[in-house]
Amino acid sequence: MKREIPLIITFVAGVAFVLQYFIPHYPFNRFENIFSDWFAIVGAFAIWLGALSLMKLCLLNISKKSHDWPISLLIIISFLSIVIAGAIDGFHGLNSVPATSFRDPGTNFDWFYQNVYTPLSSTMFAILAFFVASASYRAFRARNTAATLLLVSAFFVMIGRVPLGDYLSGWLPERMQFSQWANWLMAFPNTAGQRAVMIGIALGTVSTSLRIILGIERSHLEG
Repeated sequence: MKREIPLIITFVAGVAFVLQYFIPHYPFNRFENIFSDWFAIVGAFAIWLGALSLMKLCLLNISKKSHDWPISLLIIISFLSIVIAGAIDGFHGLNSVPATSFRDPGTNFDWFYQNVYTPLSSTMFAILAFFVASASYRAFRARNTAATLLLVSAFFVMIGRVPLGDYLSGWLPERMQFSQWANWLMAFPNTAGQRAVMIGIALGTVSTSLRIILGIERSHLEG
């Protein structure tokens, strides 16, 4: 029964979700709200489970003096700092008139967000630029026909998005300038490719969902 009960719950929930899209009458029209509440409850427990799992892993790294144990210590300090700040602000918010939120400007939680989290996020995105440049260099090497088309398209899109492109192609007719080529590539080939990818994702989602609902796919029960 250890596997049968989760499979039954998955089947019932999946079928109920499918039915509520095709039968917009009571009680099927209330399934979405009911399951949304349950998803929020399960999600809240999952967040705490993930946080406790992270703390356990970091404490193990510190106790074993792993090569990256200072990072684990920093994670624990950061986690506790932001939780304590949010708890203090939330406590004052419940007793204040009018009630305030821990996310309001000027709170301790907001200070951490604006002065610690936001600069770190900007730093991570800045570092990602170097990885994107490195990956672009490897992807745009004209090894075959497909890579050559990718390289040519990327050239027109990038040069058409900066003033230099119009400056270099200003002597051409307006519809032949680099900016117009970039707009055409983004509006037609790029849109067509995106739609094909989205259709593939939708078909993959449907097939995977059916496999999970019918109990064919059981990887989520392992462990």
